[in-house]
Amino acid sequence: MKNNIKKYLSVLIIIVFATSCNKFLDTRPQDLLTVSNYYETEEQLNFALAAVYSKLGDGTIYGGRITRMGMDADEGFYDRSTDQIGVSVYNVYPTDPHVTAFWRTCYEGIYRANLLLENINKPEKISDENRAAIEGEALFLRGYYYFLLVSNFGGVPLMLAPESNTDNTSYPRNTAEEVYTQIVADMEAAEGKVRTIKQIAHGGRVSKSAVRGILARVNLHWAGYPLLNASRYAEAAKWAKMVMDDTDANHKLNPDYRQVFINYSADKYDIGESIWEVEFWGNTQAVYREAGQIGHYNGIQYNGGTNADPNHGFSYGFLNATGVLWERYPEETRPNSTDIRRNWAIASFSLAGNPARETARELTPTGIYQRDCGKYRRLYEEVMPKENVYTPINYPILRFSDVLLMFAEAETQATGAISQEAIDAVNMVRSRAYGKMLSSRYVQAIEVTVPRVSGTYTAATTNITISGGGGQDATAAALIASNGVANITVTFEGSGYTSVPTVTITGAGTGAQAVAVLNDPNIDSDIPASDIASPEKFLTFIQDERSRELCLESLRKGDLVRWGKLVENMKIVRDHIETSSLSSALDYADWSYKNVSARDVVWPIPSYEMGLNSGLVQNKGW
Repeated sequence: MKNNIKKYLSVLIIIVFATSCNKFLDTRPQDLLTVSNYYETEEQLNFALAAVYSKLGDGTIYGGRITRMGMDADEGFYDRSTDQIGVSVYNVYPTDPHVTAFWRTCYEGIYRANLLLENINKPEKISDENRAAIEGEALFLRGYYYFLLVSNFGGVPLMLAPESNTDNTSYPRNTAEEVYTQIVADMEAAEGKVRTIKQIAHGGRVSKSAVRGILARVNLHWAGYPLLNASRYAEAAKWAKMVMDDTDANHKLNPDYRQVFINYSADKYDIGESIWEVEFWGNTQAVYREAGQIGHYNGIQYNGGTNADPNHGFSYGFLNATGVLWERYPEETRPNSTDIRRNWAIASFSLAGNPARETARELTPTGIYQRDCGKYRRLYEEVMPKENVYTPINYPILRFSDVLLMFAEAETQATGAISQEAIDAVNMVRSRAYGKMLSSRYVQAIEVTVPRVSGTYTAATTNITISGGGGQDATAAALIASNGVANITVTFEGSGYTSVPTVTITGAGTGAQAVAVLNDPNIDSDIPASDIASPEKFLTFIQDERSRELCLESLRKGDLVRWGKLVENMKIVRDHIETSSLSSALDYADWSYKNVSARDVVWPIPSYEMGLNSGLVQNKGW
């Protein structure tokens, strides 16, 4: 990954900020950095900006342990029977360490942003353009940290300057309306200062597109429950439309849904699709590193033991999909018409051994609830050797498909009518989901079609050839299970096939045969007519489509809260589990869904913070 924010983060200086004017010796310190002798050069401003960004990668925000924060709501649950108390199972107390850490991490980011903004004009040798960009990014990030706070806690104290009066221990909560007003003010000011995404050339830094897309999200939350400020829907639609209409940025969906997430794993940028992402890199074994735990906590379960397969990093597989999410993707009866997203987002297998061997998750109620999040696959990491705990996989905050769906929702809410432009935006997302954006006819999957012969494979084979069919545009590699070839990964290139090609598996054993499955570019992927019969039905369809497209990306709880559907949808999962006759080994799977109540639309204000700040008042019900 090549960008300045990573460069600055990798050698981030710890700045010691002095707050007292009384010094033991009346001399300027030479061996440490303080506010008074920092922020003097453009490079120091960039170091300070990197420090503001770095809190996004903290484990309690996007560093990996967000898996334990219950953000996936009705889409997924924390797959560990040991967590009986805590935010991961909606059995939260004000002393919860993860909630406390989330609060403190956001305010640390805000404090760093405030320090930078206070000193932004200090350096003399810096261009106006560079100073403005740094200021804009700091303003936006301050607003984003406040958005994380207000959407999870309600109103919080607004701190718009670095606090130096340590005697003041009472900072009352601002109202949520006041916090949203400040967030929008910061972000709108930032929009005129930051660079375009084409100028930045990657999604790891805040661009005009990122600001506009997140402003759409912020306004949707402001418009929804609990504030219900319906005037903000038009603002959300406006900002989303600006992203869609920006011909210079030229945002577009990646033709292959799976490639979006392969890129995050392989440290590859696609600024058409991925507008803003949290960056991680390295394996903790080199000088330059900023590794996270994406794919380790929320990847496909793999424990290779002391002799692990070096091609597959360790993963706990802590995030499992629910059967309700699985069933949200319709079962198709038409040939080659499967929604590609389902089997990528919800992994059909786990891994074990060396070489890594797959074990299929059966298509039973229990097997479905045992399926891990499949979006963040450590197989595609390119940094070697792969470290057990830390990964270089980036985490998506804003994708173009999200912008399209936000636009359709916001415009329909704002106008009370369904426009063709809103329908087209949703259909664009669905077109990609069914493989219609892939040129011509592509190999969508390769399926093993004969019984696997026990013991015939001794290693993962790469000797898979795809031939005939009028094209030469796909290559494949296989993983093996203890009883043969289990999964084949296809890489797409070229212009497509005119008929089904032949798949041949050779080497490392015998006994497996497979057949290619082609996508059908002529399949009807559009929204069914019944779902655009009224604005209400269209909005319900969009809610489900957001889940099918954006599942397990830490957006679902916020969406359900703003729709006023959190408790309702969580109880649907509870009922689904209780009628699915799951194995007793999954008795804990419905803890979150039994525990949830109306108070869970926000988290409690941390007890520790209430002890420090006498001005805080606890949320209702906590």
